[in-house]
Amino acid sequence: MSAAPTSVLEKKDGVSPPGPPAEPGPLARFVRNPKAVVLLCALLVAVVSAAVTANGVWPSDLTFDVRSPLDDVNTWMAENRDTSPIFLYFLLHISNTAQSSVDGVFSGLESLGFIGVIAAAVLISWYAGGAGLRRRSLTLAGIAFGTFAVIGVLDVWEKAMETVALMVVCVAVAGLVGVLLGLAAGLSDRAERILRPVFDTMQVLPAFSYLLPFVLMFDVGTPAVFMATVIYAAPPMARLTSLGLRGADAAALEASQSLGANAWQRLWTARLPLARKPMLLGLNQTIMMCLSMVVLATVVGAGGLGDPIFQAISTLDVGLAAPAGIAIVLIAIWLDRTTAAFGERVDDSAPARSAFATRVLWASMAAVVVAATVIGQALGRTEWPENWVVSFSQPINEAVGWIERELGSGIPVIGGTLTWANGFITWGINPLFDALLATPWWAVLLVAGALAYLAGRWRAAVTVVLALAAIGVMGLWNRSMDTLSQVLAALVVTLILGFAIGVLAARVSWVERGIRPVLDTMQTLPAFIYLIPMIALFGSNPAAAAVASVIYALPAVIRITAQGIRQIDPSALEASRSLGASTGQQLWQVQLPLARPALLVALNQGVVLVLSMVVIGGMIGGGALGVDVVKGLTKGDLGLGMTAGIAIVCLGVLLDRISQPGADVKERALR
Repeated sequence: MSAAPTSVLEKKDGVSPPGPPAEPGPLARFVRNPKAVVLLCALLVAVVSAAVTANGVWPSDLTFDVRSPLDDVNTWMAENRDTSPIFLYFLLHISNTAQSSVDGVFSGLESLGFIGVIAAAVLISWYAGGAGLRRRSLTLAGIAFGTFAVIGVLDVWEKAMETVALMVVCVAVAGLVGVLLGLAAGLSDRAERILRPVFDTMQVLPAFSYLLPFVLMFDVGTPAVFMATVIYAAPPMARLTSLGLRGADAAALEASQSLGANAWQRLWTARLPLARKPMLLGLNQTIMMCLSMVVLATVVGAGGLGDPIFQAISTLDVGLAAPAGIAIVLIAIWLDRTTAAFGERVDDSAPARSAFATRVLWASMAAVVVAATVIGQALGRTEWPENWVVSFSQPINEAVGWIERELGSGIPVIGGTLTWANGFITWGINPLFDALLATPWWAVLLVAGALAYLAGRWRAAVTVVLALAAIGVMGLWNRSMDTLSQVLAALVVTLILGFAIGVLAARVSWVERGIRPVLDTMQTLPAFIYLIPMIALFGSNPAAAAVASVIYALPAVIRITAQGIRQIDPSALEASRSLGASTGQQLWQVQLPLARPALLVALNQGVVLVLSMVVIGGMIGGGALGVDVVKGLTKGDLGLGMTAGIAIVCLGVLLDRISQPGADVKERALR
């Protein structure tokens, strides 16, 4: 009987055959990455230098007086605003046009009376839902009616009309500017390359940064708010218009060209109709950003619903802020649902109306609004009746007092909200701040540059180092490190909660369904609104600003994370299951690695949103750069406000470049 053939896997001469090469572990892959080695060396240098020197103060001989030249410019503008040709023949025309447009819209709303305004809002929402007796149409009409009825009952009708008037003008101009820029970027590759970095930078800047230069040019008031709001809100419309134009169906465009249509005809009959849905989504985003800026701009004299909120925050009077805050929330929900319904109608399977039927419907709606206005004037009911008003500021203040007494620190074992706030400051924000101040300034620049180099390339590293150096040169190193410590502490909490909830929502369908309406509502609220409950729960301190930042940034992080997990190729999960991987192994070894690009986007969005909210949180005790900006805007000290604003912009660029991966990093993440 012959011997069985020797297997290639059996030992030969007592030596085991070589197996497949072992997959390098995470540590080995990290060490083999030259960028990671650069970062590791920078961190070691920073730690050693901080331990040796324990002094990170920026040298005084490397600072430059930036405030004095800015104060001189502000003084010159104040003295020459009525005589200089720049103002008389350019800026004054913009200012007068903006002011007269807002005043005209406000006068129109006043002439309609509250009955006419409610009728117009209800009919517009009803039409957005598709008109008729559809459930969506009736629901939207009910939301509109309830919104304006509650506004009247809360006794903020006139201020709400001021906000709506400014909103109408800003949305119209921002939408037009956004469409024009979107057409340029969507039809021209050169324009798209020029505008893309501009839009990227504008996305990073906190809202306060838009107000400062226009206050310098137009002084406080409506014109400055108008210009800042238009510039702030136009990019979403431009980007989504460009996206819609570039994503148009090539077959439809070829069919249009084959029929002899020229470039303009293809644009009007094919490109723009095909891009209608992204453009409506862009309009929705523009409207919500306009509302956010208009409310925030009350610090520079915008008036409207933001005014009582700003006064209440300044005096820590939550009851005073509550009616205006509720009104803003309702307006935000109404605008979001109505504009979203217009976008959903693009994919509506219901047969479209003829042009004649549409004109008849609009004429009928206009007739109803006119009739409602006439009836209101005949009854002498142009203003909301005083006997229909309900005041509950005092009960709210009493409830806030109860929260401070009972929930602030009196809960057994867990303490309370004030205890948590003090703990977060003591164990979260303060250690980070102390570490940043203990590290020599040059070591901080080194680590920041290494992080940017790890995320992108040398250009990103140079940009980050220059941004940090600019902060030091302006003499704002310590205050910027204070703001940065708050941002980092809030960002850690945001990412832990956002990633955990996002993964859970992607893997458990009922969780996703349950949190969807909550996230929808949170993403429609202006940033200013988040400050009100924070004062009631945590008082006025940096922890309140940090918690507001966490809540403000969470929806974006959760949604991007959940979307990234859900979009993973099902075959990869099926393969891992067939190999016997457990649920935890599927998550850590398959889903999270494949979702890394989406997680990086969530990180970047979390950084931008947290920074934006921490700056606004300066008004409720966050201090540092945020309070400098507010003081500069409200007290006319633009030297203080502008330098703080520039430092905030530099921090935004720093954090964005570090958290935004370069092309090579994205490529590795997709492998």
